[in-house]
Amino acid sequence: MQISLENTSALERRLTVTVPEEAIVDKVKSRLDELVRTVKVDGFRKGKVPMSVVTQRFGAQARDEVVNELLQSSFSEALGKEDLRPAGQPKIDEVATTVGQGLKYCALFEIFPVIEPAELSGITITKTSCEIQDSDLETVISQLRDHHKVWSEVDRPSQDGDQLAIDFKGSIDGEVFEGGTGSDFEVSLGSGTMIEGFESGLIGQSKGDKPVLDLKFPEEYQNKPLAGKDVTFEIEIKKVSESELPKLDEVFFEKFGVKEGGEEAFRKQVRENMEKESKKAEAVKFRNEVMGKVMEVNTFDVPEALVLDEMERQKQQMAQDMMMRGLNPGEESEEFDKLVQEKASGSVKMGLLMAEIIKRHELKAEPDKVKEMIENMSAGYEDSEAVTKWYYDNPEHMKQIEGACLEEVVVDWLASQAEVVDETISFDALMNPVQTTK
Repeated sequence: MQISLENTSALERRLTVTVPEEAIVDKVKSRLDELVRTVKVDGFRKGKVPMSVVTQRFGAQARDEVVNELLQSSFSEALGKEDLRPAGQPKIDEVATTVGQGLKYCALFEIFPVIEPAELSGITITKTSCEIQDSDLETVISQLRDHHKVWSEVDRPSQDGDQLAIDFKGSIDGEVFEGGTGSDFEVSLGSGTMIEGFESGLIGQSKGDKPVLDLKFPEEYQNKPLAGKDVTFEIEIKKVSESELPKLDEVFFEKFGVKEGGEEAFRKQVRENMEKESKKAEAVKFRNEVMGKVMEVNTFDVPEALVLDEMERQKQQMAQDMMMRGLNPGEESEEFDKLVQEKASGSVKMGLLMAEIIKRHELKAEPDKVKEMIENMSAGYEDSEAVTKWYYDNPEHMKQIEGACLEEVVVDWLASQAEVVDETISFDALMNPVQTTK
């Protein structure tokens, strides 16, 4: 067997393999010898069929089967001789199998990159934490009350904070556009969910009013065909409702599982939940900080085949999540593909880097750490022992838990190689990083 290897890019390889005719002939002969002993042909007894008859009837099929088997086996053998690890399936082309000339083909594929994890000494990593203040507790309780507010219809002009039920028809240049109509649509004034001018234009309106709003879609509007265009909305006010916050009473507390202890028990439970959520958020933020720094100091190419596979996986997951929420995934766009590609590329790079670090430093998730994680996850359930048993009895979920534990081990190991600086931030800044700044 002859092998020729060409580097067509940083990770792409072109392997040309030639298998001599002798190798094919030998295997075909062995296969036909076996057929002579076992094949049944009309006019001959089993085991007495002449080789010439077997060759004439089954020779071409036997050669095709041998060539296909040799293509697979020779490719694996060539990879071993050249010490190559393909990332994804190879593209086999230029296959030549002319009788008398052996087998020749080309395999185009990517290999896994050689990764040399960078040293983290001298890298500074920020570890944030927060102390929950009484004001944070009051804010969260206010948010819980707001989420459970009750709407009731009122007979007065609308004002900021009200909720309206409307029918609307939107048109551009006199033509109603797709998705531009709706009936009994609920809009909360002051929520900022509609385009600029829509909500403010409905303040001071009463049931039965039919305002007309001349507005403009934002230049960066998510629905590209509408971006930057002038639009007219014809609206009919069907209902005006105002909200009333629930009282801090037993009925409200019971919605959160607090049946005894009154307001004191309710506040205690809310604070405990805030502490649990803040600990989770701190861990996620620290993990992202560590991995972000690690990704910055480690640069290497990632196989496109792995990125494409990850893109497909992420798209399927997004579509499934949207359908479970009753949404239509819709058509993909070039911008959407670009965002998914960037995310997928980062995921693949991180996975390859972590795998190399785990391998080099023989990191693993200790059983005690796995047990601790399962117990923490089960603690929030009434029958925690049953939940714990369920995890241990479910191999797939155990694999996920062990993977999460191993990730924590890697993050802790990486952080130990760098300089960690503690920083205290507010509860709101921790839980809502997009809305707040340090």
